[in-house]
Amino acid sequence: MIKIENLTKFYGERLAVDDISFNIERGEVVGFLGPNGAGKTTTMRAITGYLMPTDGEIWVADYNMRKDPLKGRQQIGYLPETIPLYTDMSTRAYLRFVARLRGLDRKKAQKRIDEVVELCRLEEYINVLTGKLSKGFRQRVGLAQAIIHDPEVLILDEPTVGIDPLQVVQTKELIKELGRKRTILLSTHILPEVNLICERVIIIHQGRIVAEDSIENLSSILEGRQRLRLKINGPVDEVTENLSKINALSEVSYRDPYYLLEFPIDQEPQNEINQMLTRGGWTLLSMEAVELSLEDIFVKLTSKREEEQ
Repeated sequence: MIKIENLTKFYGERLAVDDISFNIERGEVVGFLGPNGAGKTTTMRAITGYLMPTDGEIWVADYNMRKDPLKGRQQIGYLPETIPLYTDMSTRAYLRFVARLRGLDRKKAQKRIDEVVELCRLEEYINVLTGKLSKGFRQRVGLAQAIIHDPEVLILDEPTVGIDPLQVVQTKELIKELGRKRTILLSTHILPEVNLICERVIIIHQGRIVAEDSIENLSSILEGRQRLRLKINGPVDEVTENLSKINALSEVSYRDPYYLLEFPIDQEPQNEINQMLTRGGWTLLSMEAVELSLEDIFVKLTSKREEEQ
């Protein structure tokens, strides 16, 4: 459904996307992860045809975006990070405007408006000016315009940035609903979202893909390791230095107010930690095991990439 081969994009002399390739099959919901500036938005704008790549090929629903961009775009619904709303239009007028731009006749346009308004739960706001809507409801209008022409492919760029927690939950539910009948590429730097929405992830860092797999398979990167999260009453620098001297620990870091420890599964550093605390006169306030998270995977992969450069 989406096929990328050797995509490269320069802005002047700055390399934004560096020879990346990946496929997304029909019906997949795929997370496109990376820190800000990693190349996510550039890649998505190239897929949608809004940006011409420096090199490489893109196919959407078997249409080559260089050779047949108009037909390719007809298969895509796009929600950019900044939604291009006309703030002096009501929700109804804006959706009618987008429907006509997409080539829908009056009857079909009205039918689709009714359908997307119900799906996106916009009934109460159909006659409200889009400029008067909250960020969360503007996001819903953005999703509604993206699917007004019933596309096979959805490209969603940071769809939950800047909205309140309740709207985040509702937007996630809506994306899962949309994913039942469509192929979705979802860009985000908020890692917990991906576990709940996506079947597979592609991780990009500094313009290069550093991983592409299911979350379960990526988790195997850190198999055989355990993690502890400790809260210790003591000077951070001294505690960190002494924890780092414990041979059983492979990694020690501090994220206020916790120390995060990593060690092989066949090691048991708890006794050494207790001895260290006794010697230093420090108090252990809490200790708990930490399960593997997507953030762990992300940090590992991006750190490895930086070390290789």
